[in-house]
Amino acid sequence: MPATRDDLLAYFEELGIPVTTVDHEPVFTVAESGDLHDRIPGGHTKNLFVKDKKGRLFLIVALHDAEIDLKKVHQIIGAQGRVSFGNADLLMEVLGVEPGSVTPFSLINDREAQRVTPVFDAAMMQHEVLNYHPLKNNATTAISAADLLKFASACGHTAQVLAVSEEAKAAGL
Repeated sequence: MPATRDDLLAYFEELGIPVTTVDHEPVFTVAESGDLHDRIPGGHTKNLFVKDKKGRLFLIVALHDAEIDLKKVHQIIGAQGRVSFGNADLLMEVLGVEPGSVTPFSLINDREAQRVTPVFDAAMMQHEVLNYHPLKNNATTAISAADLLKFASACGHTAQVLAVSEEAKAAGL
């Protein structure tokens, strides 16, 4: 069984990671989340669950308005050939979340198998506070960038912080 929001929040507490969570109507796309950006401070994000030609899985996490060239990102993240989106069944199998609820917090469901390589955009990591769904898209949880890395590590993942967005590349990050 995938972790629940309560499991996730308890894990944050166990790790000594302070977070704040705001409940809201479910949002399925970045476009639907516009008013949340005004109500919840910090960097708002998008998450891309992709696989390469060899079946390796990546979770690319960037700011909500970041431009990511999916035809070239494989060269940056170390994928074998171009990447494509993982389907809903694979997403549920590996990260335990549904489309529209993809989040780096879903790494909690990949602690044993460690099938996913998390890639955090360097421009996103410049924000002190970052916002993600707590495994469901009807809430937003704020966490510090440093604590996001701590969380990923506690889940057995070494997150790659790379300039995957055009913005990060332009800034020389």
